Amino acid sequence: MLFLVAALLLLGVVLGTVAHAPLPVTVVASVVIGVWLAVFAVRERRGRRRHTAN
Repeated sequence: MLFLVAALLLLGVVLGTVAHAPLPVTVVASVVIGVWLAVFAVRERRGRRRHTAN
């Protein structure tokens, strides 16, 4: 999933969408999105384990 975030960020840079934002802003935004996706993945995995255990 983090590969997908990196690929979309790279695509945005190539297309010029992110190119207008400063590099630190882009890095912070990508880290925030990555953390959000990691938290989401952990919550989904825990939810599925609880659901299948009952």
